[in-house]
Amino acid sequence: MDATPVAVHRCRFIDYSPSAITALAFPPLPLPKVKRALKLIPKDEFKFGALAVGHANGNIDLYEWLGEQGTSQSHQSWAPRKTLTGLYPSKVDSLVFIIKHPYLLKPNDVPKLEDLRLFSSGGGSELLEWDMERLCIRRTINSQGGSIWSVAANPASTLLALGCEDGTVRLLSVVDDTITHHRRFDRVKCRILSLSWGPPIPRQTNQKDTSESSDEDEDDEWDDSWLVTGCSDSSLRKWDVKNGRMLDKMGTDKIRGERTLVWTVTTLGDGTIVSGDSLGMVKFWDSRTCTQLQSFQAHGADVLCLTVGPDGSVVYSSGVDQKITQFARVKTSQGDSESSTTRVSTRWVQASSRRMHAHDVRTLAIWPSYAPLPPSHKREFPLEIAPILASGGLDMSVNLTPAALPSSTLTKVVNPLATSTHATFEDSYHRRLNYSTGPSSTCALHVSRKARLVFCMRDSGLTVWRILEKSSTEEDEEPQIDQEDASWEKCLEMEFDVHTNLVASAISEDGKWIVVSDIYETKLFSLQTDSQGRLKPRRIRDLTSILQPHLPRKPLSTGGLAFAFTPDSTKLVMSTSMTSYVVVIDISGDKPQVLRKFDHHRQPPGRVLKDLKTNGDVKMGEPQDDSDSDEEPLVSNIFRLAISADGQWLATSDEHCRTHIFNLDSLQHHCVLPSFALPVQSLVFDPSRPNVLILTFQNNTLQIYDVESRQFPTWHKELCDNLPKNLTQAKEPILGVTFQPESPGHAIFWGSTWLCKLNVQGSNFMVSGSSKKRRRDSVHANAKATAPTLGQEESLSSKEFKMITQYRPLLLVDFLSQGEMVVVERPLVDVLATLPPAYFKHKYGAS
Repeated sequence: MDATPVAVHRCRFIDYSPSAITALAFPPLPLPKVKRALKLIPKDEFKFGALAVGHANGNIDLYEWLGEQGTSQSHQSWAPRKTLTGLYPSKVDSLVFIIKHPYLLKPNDVPKLEDLRLFSSGGGSELLEWDMERLCIRRTINSQGGSIWSVAANPASTLLALGCEDGTVRLLSVVDDTITHHRRFDRVKCRILSLSWGPPIPRQTNQKDTSESSDEDEDDEWDDSWLVTGCSDSSLRKWDVKNGRMLDKMGTDKIRGERTLVWTVTTLGDGTIVSGDSLGMVKFWDSRTCTQLQSFQAHGADVLCLTVGPDGSVVYSSGVDQKITQFARVKTSQGDSESSTTRVSTRWVQASSRRMHAHDVRTLAIWPSYAPLPPSHKREFPLEIAPILASGGLDMSVNLTPAALPSSTLTKVVNPLATSTHATFEDSYHRRLNYSTGPSSTCALHVSRKARLVFCMRDSGLTVWRILEKSSTEEDEEPQIDQEDASWEKCLEMEFDVHTNLVASAISEDGKWIVVSDIYETKLFSLQTDSQGRLKPRRIRDLTSILQPHLPRKPLSTGGLAFAFTPDSTKLVMSTSMTSYVVVIDISGDKPQVLRKFDHHRQPPGRVLKDLKTNGDVKMGEPQDDSDSDEEPLVSNIFRLAISADGQWLATSDEHCRTHIFNLDSLQHHCVLPSFALPVQSLVFDPSRPNVLILTFQNNTLQIYDVESRQFPTWHKELCDNLPKNLTQAKEPILGVTFQPESPGHAIFWGSTWLCKLNVQGSNFMVSGSSKKRRRDSVHANAKATAPTLGQEESLSSKEFKMITQYRPLLLVDFLSQGEMVVVERPLVDVLATLPPAYFKHKYGAS
């Protein structure tokens, strides 16, 4: 592979702003049976649950673990699988998972997304339940008590408790896939800011009825006894769940008579209550006597969140001062092993603290999830695997930290993140999940090569910039700082009236068409350039009425999840939201016209499976016709579309790992690929060989498929099995692939912090990179960068394989023309500059 210089437009003027993280949630684990002892989960059967990430813009990202079956380590850890798009405008304050049918799962089973229901609240009086298949709101229910401040599910996943503005706690029943009002507690004259359920107790049954009702009560053997609330009047209250009466009240500290806000509260299996308040205090309470056990001035400002370790012996707190503090329970004396002296022989200590965020920390969550079970039914997890602590806040990134206890160092502990050999909270390295640029791990930025436009989608609008060509005289001169504004210009900025946040967008190759969509409606615009070079959009208002006859009446939606224009800009291909159709639209005439609608992604999953590491010959299958099947159509969100450079082939891939190939010339289905272990992250056709399709996955592996011969080429196995470890073990997953024009077979693979070059021609496989040290640019960060060279020739198995890591974090990598690359960065410092100042307190010299 010849090393060729590439001029890089280092764009930092794109004002894309990710949304702050306001809520995190892991799924709960099923409750054990009362009469059956819990078994220790074997190390080989240990699994990782999904992670829900709520944002301040109303979106909820669903992350899934990328590790292989039977392994407890993954270099890429959790990666975003799909996004639940929030209403515009809205926000997410609370997130709660419950198990849809708890009696169908074993006590040690980890619920999958299809086994769960997800609820959220966003500061209003409505509680939302989400449809995680169609990516929209499933149903809502009013709290009947004003704004919802907090939401919590009981350990049995049968009740939801809402803390309301009017000073009441309301219980909602969620059994049998319903949601109804169940009970209202007595009202108090303050807000219910936080709440937590106490340990469940075994159900009391009569001995006479045991034989008759044993089968019926086996599904529901636990009863809820009490819950505790944190209030806005400097107090905590303990409530009886059965009658809604207050049992006791606990008062917190005050300063100068001002009310202290108890922002967060949680409970342990032995009945201990833990609270965090606006004074930075973390307090431990005895639930029996409702007296304070211990108090710690752990933070300099408000404590906003608490979480409990899997075994209940450690508590983590965080808040406005960006510090995460660990509290551990230690033995203070030998004591008797009987329960009567257990409380006396242990106490809580502030073990350590770390600052891993640049701004307020709003939420904490830990895997495995903790359930406040009585000591007799305490759940045990393998000590060889470290728990993972997740934290998020205003700095827009999820931090993952191995959180093994210091006592776990007696045995060799595996760090699931593979960041270091250390796995304890105090010594381990944390991982920051980079913010994604678009919903469902798609890219919200696009490039129009012929028009030299860069397009960026936001929550409810878009912005278009033009990268100006450099004149021949300027090429010979060194770039000057005062010329930075001459390298780019803003051409267009639009805001839309939308129902939800935008989910997909695209711009045509010639820059004459733009399409954007929310969940319910697609908007198509024709772009015209006036004499002064300004873009003037004209909306094609007939598109909705043209699409409606070809889509089902229920659900009523003409929105799309993915779009792609053909290279000649005569056709638009879209995948519909909530209905899983692929629609081909002709836009070359006076009015758009639907040419063909494909329903192959709605077929039942009678598919061919293929492991990512197994590259043997597999027969391609044709899907059955949907009309002859009695099964209901499958809802399968299609997030990835790709069209070949000659406009003949269309590739589509959905969340169920199915990839279909269509012929756009004949408008016929061509073939279906075998399903891989993971959904496809990016689809791209090789421009020099339009029949070659490259598929990449979030665990940094790839597959190559020959569309015309309907098989994997014989040479692709050598390439895919011998990728460098620097690539496959990179901490950031692959985000995209692009090809340099007129450079056959040379693909640029990129993630959020790295770039590498790979020869995918099929012979003499080579990988190139650059080991150049990071250097300061001579122009401002917002200006165009000079031309670094993409590397030197190295064999695929070479240990000297390097990645370009000087650009970070990357939002987009693409080419404008031969030898001219666009690299879009959005440094965290620039993002944080748009926020209010973070909490900071001088240690010395403070006046």
